[in-house]
Amino acid sequence: MEGLILIEQDEHRQLSLQQTQRGRLVVFDFDGTSISANSPVKLVKYLTIKGMLGPTYVARIIAWAVAYALHIPQNEAWVRGLVFSAFEGWKKEKADAFLRDFYDEEIEPLFRPVADQMMKAHMAKGDTVVVISATFEPIILRAMEKHAFKNQVSVCMVVDQKGCYTRQVDGTPVEGEEKVRCVERFGNQMFGEGNWDLVCAYADHYSDIPLLEMAQHPIAVSPGPALAREAKKRGWEILDW
Repeated sequence: MEGLILIEQDEHRQLSLQQTQRGRLVVFDFDGTSISANSPVKLVKYLTIKGMLGPTYVARIIAWAVAYALHIPQNEAWVRGLVFSAFEGWKKEKADAFLRDFYDEEIEPLFRPVADQMMKAHMAKGDTVVVISATFEPIILRAMEKHAFKNQVSVCMVVDQKGCYTRQVDGTPVEGEEKVRCVERFGNQMFGEGNWDLVCAYADHYSDIPLLEMAQHPIAVSPGPALAREAKKRGWEILDW
């Protein structure tokens, strides 16, 4: 009986510890941070070379990219639909395999070793590492197979009743303020409502400022000019990867 009481007490202490411990999240942006390129841009070039995107689509995507570079608000879902027109009507399995091959050929060589090292270092400390990205989910899932991180949030496309991709984004593209909402949803689901902290965030682009503001330790990685100015103004750490 005494042994049973001790076991129950130990289980109670463990449960209490789990309830009181706060989760520690560390977020890495993907494009321009974890990799030294922009995977959607690389994908557009890849699809164009293979004749899977017509010149009209390419011209519209380029026009969108120019406006985006000038910080003009753009329709994030619309441009992703244009890119994914290349896979419209494809079975999900076929398109996902294509995107895995694209990752292996074009993106994997650009994954920054220092990003991999930092992810492993955070995980060794007990932090939960999550990659939050505006790129397409099959690309991130392939990266997750090859690297240290085990959690991701990225852009999903709608699959129809026949199991084929459409050009419609499932939900809201993971960009700007939406990354903050994604972190909140992820943290609450994993650790319980509000029982977590975003201890570090790594990002390179001005659109990631809301995400960096959310972190206890914001880190601008090889930032573009707009983010570099803001990081210096706010005293955020700046790293050159």
